[in-house]
This record gives sequence, structure tokens and C-alpha cells, in this order.
Amino acid sequence: MKAEKLQWLQTTLQLKGSVTRAIYKHIIWCGAFGFLISILHYFRLPVSQPILGSVIPSIVLGLLLVFRTNTAYERFWEGRKCWGSIVNNVRNLARQIWVSVDEISLDDRKNKITALNLLVAFAVTTKLHLRGETVTSELEELMPSSMYVKLKIMNNPPIEVAFWIGDFLQQQYKRNCLNSYQLTSMQELLNNLVDNLGACERILKTPMPLAYAIHLKQLLILYCFLLPFQIVNSLGWWTAIITALVGFTVFGIEAIGLEIENPFGYDANDLPLDAICNTMKRNIDDLTSLTSSLKS
Repeated sequence: MKAEKLQWLQTTLQLKGSVTRAIYKHIIWCGAFGFLISILHYFRLPVSQPILGSVIPSIVLGLLLVFRTNTAYERFWEGRKCWGSIVNNVRNLARQIWVSVDEISLDDRKNKITALNLLVAFAVTTKLHLRGETVTSELEELMPSSMYVKLKIMNNPPIEVAFWIGDFLQQQYKRNCLNSYQLTSMQELLNNLVDNLGACERILKTPMPLAYAIHLKQLLILYCFLLPFQIVNSLGWWTAIITALVGFTVFGIEAIGLEIENPFGYDANDLPLDAICNTMKRNIDDLTSLTSSLKS
């Protein structure tokens, strides 16, 4: 129980992964403005205007923030589902290639391992593509050097990798190492991989409408600007602290939406794409080593 309480406290005070660093300037400005209004009220200037609370009803701002956060989380969750589907399709396609493709010549085992590594390369190139990065040495061990060199000049490397996998499947069918039913099943899994790539690209290239984002920021600033005038008569010198806390709340919710709407980066709140790709690589290595030991 003590360990759980300690963990809860550590999570509450944790800065890494939180949006505090992104909004602390907003909080300081809110608190400073609230303190200024408190000073003016102390010198009996007519700054107390409770009627300003009806300018932007809290429920309206709350609904806008909820919509903003829900929209961002929907993008985050859809991205996670796409990558979960990539993992499942890679595992299923790798298993079918390794088990179903007949080995006629001595090079067939090596070609099958190359095809399985290309499945991992598809995931890695998808990760790099979504992050706007070029082909890196991470891919060099996953494919022949000729493919690696060619991949560097491609505009959409995952599509090229998918083409190579599909070409391998077609060649095995022509060599009678696969029947038509097996080819159809594998091509369907490959199509699913490309569909997931397209879904991730849609998430990445469909940002929040600019007009909505601008209007929400304007409402947040206006709400925090008017708040001290509403509460200074009741709270006095506490106005600065309460205004800062309200700013922390509303700006924090808006910042969370910004943080998670693009889930493919390196931030603590983004999807662990590096770990997912490493998991797939380990799965492929386990598959090949296990099957090889059974056949030896």
C-alpha cells in the first residue's frame, strides 16, 4: 500500500511526459495579471466586474476543450490500432511465408529470411516515413545492400519495401512454391500493411482545422483575462493564485490535445514506435531460429 501511495505521488509530481513545461509561461502570465488586478482592487479602483462571468460561460469553454481533447485522443488511439494491426499482419505473414513457401533450391531458405526481414523493414521505414526522416543505418542489416541503396532515393520507402515483398510472393507462386490460395492469403495480409500505412499518413496529414485551433486559443486567453475581474472582490490577494490554477487547468487541457494529436514522434506521450519495431525484429528472429532448430 505504501509503495502504491509513493508511486501515485511520484506520478503526480513527474515533469517528464507532462505538459507543465509547455504551459508554465501561460501560468506565470495568468498569475501576474491576477496579482495586478489585486493591486488595483486594493487601491479601490473599479476593477471588480462580476458581470464579466457571463461573457464566456464556463460550460461553453469546457465543451470546446472536451471536444479538442477527444479529437486528439481519437487520433492517438487510431494510430495505436494501426500499429497494432501492423504487428499482427507482420507476424501472420512471416509465419505463412516461413511455413508455406517450399524450399526447392539451396538459396530458398536465405531468400525466405530476406523476405521476413523485409517485413521488419516495412515497419521501420513506416516509422521513419511518419517522422519525416530519411533512410538510416537501422535498415542496413534488414536487407541486401542493393536494396538499401535503392531505398535511399525513394519518396515513399514503405511502398517500395511492400513491392519487394509482393514481388517475392509472386515469384514463389510462379516457381510452384505457393498455391493460389496461399498467395491470395498472403497478398491480403500485405494489402493490410499498406492500408495501415495509409491510415497513419491520414492521421499525420490531417491536422486540427486552423480556424478551430485559433478560436479556441483566443477564447482561452480571453477567459483567463476576464477571470480576475470576476473574482477579485471575493478573493482579494488570492486572485493571482486562483487565476494561475485556472490557467494551469485550461491551458493544460489544450496542451494535452496538441501533445497527442500527432502520436508518431519522440515525445514521452507518443507511441513507442522504436520498441514496437524492435519487438517485431525479435519475433522474426525467434521464428526463424525456432523453425530451423526443429528441422535440423
